[in-house]
Amino acid sequence: MAASVREKQAAALKRMLNFNAPPLKNTASEPVWKVLIYDRFGQDIISPLLAVKELRDMGITLHLLLHSDRDPIPDVPAIYFVMPTEENIDRICQDLRNQLYESYCLNFISAVSRSKLEDIASSALAANAVTQVTKVYDQYLNFITLEDDMFILSHQNKELISYHAINKPDILDTDMEAIMDTMVDSLFCFFVTLGAVPIIRCPTGNAAEMVAVKLDKRLRENLRDARNSLFTGDTMTGGQFSFQRPLFVLADRNLDLATPLHHTWTYQALIHDVLDFHLNRVSMEEGLGAESSPAGARPKKKNRKTYDLTAVDAFWQKHKGSPFPEVAESVQEELDRYRAQEDEVKRLKTIMGLEGEDEGAISMLSDNTAKLTSAVSSLPELLEKKRLIDLHTNVATAVLDHIKSRKLDVYFEYEEKLMSKSTLDKSLLDVISDPDAGTPEDKMRLFLIYYITAQQVPSESDLEQYKKALLDAGCDLSPLNYIKQWKAFTKMAATPASYGSGGVKPMGLFSRVMNSGSQFVMEGVKNLVIKQHVRRTHITNVFSSVSQETDSYRYFDPKMLRGSESSTPRNKNPFQEAIVFVVGGGNYIEYQNLVDYAKAKPGKKVLYGCSELFNSTQFIKQVLLGGGGAVRRSRRRRSCEEEEEL
Repeated sequence: MAASVREKQAAALKRMLNFNAPPLKNTASEPVWKVLIYDRFGQDIISPLLAVKELRDMGITLHLLLHSDRDPIPDVPAIYFVMPTEENIDRICQDLRNQLYESYCLNFISAVSRSKLEDIASSALAANAVTQVTKVYDQYLNFITLEDDMFILSHQNKELISYHAINKPDILDTDMEAIMDTMVDSLFCFFVTLGAVPIIRCPTGNAAEMVAVKLDKRLRENLRDARNSLFTGDTMTGGQFSFQRPLFVLADRNLDLATPLHHTWTYQALIHDVLDFHLNRVSMEEGLGAESSPAGARPKKKNRKTYDLTAVDAFWQKHKGSPFPEVAESVQEELDRYRAQEDEVKRLKTIMGLEGEDEGAISMLSDNTAKLTSAVSSLPELLEKKRLIDLHTNVATAVLDHIKSRKLDVYFEYEEKLMSKSTLDKSLLDVISDPDAGTPEDKMRLFLIYYITAQQVPSESDLEQYKKALLDAGCDLSPLNYIKQWKAFTKMAATPASYGSGGVKPMGLFSRVMNSGSQFVMEGVKNLVIKQHVRRTHITNVFSSVSQETDSYRYFDPKMLRGSESSTPRNKNPFQEAIVFVVGGGNYIEYQNLVDYAKAKPGKKVLYGCSELFNSTQFIKQVLLGGGGAVRRSRRRRSCEEEEEL
């Protein structure tokens, strides 16, 4: 099977860390020891892909931030991995003047301009360090890969391309152009790394269309320059180039505002919703039990613990998309299995320590020597298993605390019924008015989903009733003003998002899953099992219809000569690989829904990407700031047409 974009980006980084030469297969030879200097952008790209141990194996003795105070190490080469910004170029020039390292291999995350290269050359000349600048490379790695089938454009300065930034009512055209150019630069880097020129599909009249037009233009310009094209076989690294072209489907966040607000029930999405989870790392306060500090003593400070949820964690890979009850059951099973193995090692140790006069013990000794040898050799593996079990026990317990204290199972089930137009067994007012069910934000999320998905907007008198209940529950009503404006505009401009059928099947309260000896006391939490034919999110529905050749989405083929869109011959080959990208931000709910949809399509590979990754709390903050940006639609449409005329 073709390498994933995660593997390709990791391979490009390893090549860069070997001074842009293919890494040696023979690991017996000692690597060249060197220093890695990166900025925050470079750090975000590397951290989900390469562990510190892997960096050390490649000869990286130190990895330091560009703008930190660094001591000279004059006999060691330095590899730089930074964005080509004005500040970074100035700092590199300062390093050259200060003669910090033996040699400098400069790698820019995105393409560096000629004027900035001239600045570096002038500084190198002035510092008499021309021979020390050994290599200068454009790496085209300006995106972050979080999974084999998921990527985002940025984590640092993500507010510059956020949903709020795109939808500000007072945004200037020049600012909008800058945001689109930033996104297109990252997407261009993504396709260079992927080694393929996509066929682009997008909706009309929104930010997604602007991105599609600009990306099509950027790809055409690169393909036209045959000598310097990044998509020819000669410049591709081994095995990257493929004749099978991917389908690239762009969607706009404004087409579906309900899903980012939805309470979820799968492991990865729950962690992102209720804990501090970013770039595959979860941070949480360590539970200190019920110990109280002595009277008059300063309360104990809680330690913050971080856990990496990576591709090498088999439990995570298997269960990140599973419903939470299944995860809790699986953690308990793993723990029981580990305890059984640990008990076996202890038993063997006891037998080996017996005195020789017992004849039975002597015969058992010879039988068990091999077993103990095997057990001892598997000890490192057992310790690693214990570490991962502890990790998931702690994380799952923290998630469960949120589920129980906020009744997230109730919210998830109710919202699924709202979005799939199922019969409700309880009135919305009852849930909002229940003082024990959720935080004010949970109640606000539920009401906003009701308002977005309702076919008929509630009457003024009903709305006042809801508003009073929300205010009594301590909710901030500001997001509702934006959603009302958005709903009125989308109703006027286009068909609202369809949320389909499907949903959840309640299995009663937990009983079988959690026995009395379990780590997880699930009492009172609903055992909700997501149906096999799960409700599709709007993004999955969009992808499904576009992949079946819908004419409502625009079609761009950067390899074709420019002509009118209707006259462009369309690629009729069924796609093997597709990328769905959401302009304005995405979430793990959509990612998991798309993964589940792709599993039912053998031979098809679907990737999910978004300009930024946010949870509902972050999204509500952006909506609070937003206010009225959706009405920029006609202006965007006009600028897309002007761009194409150019």
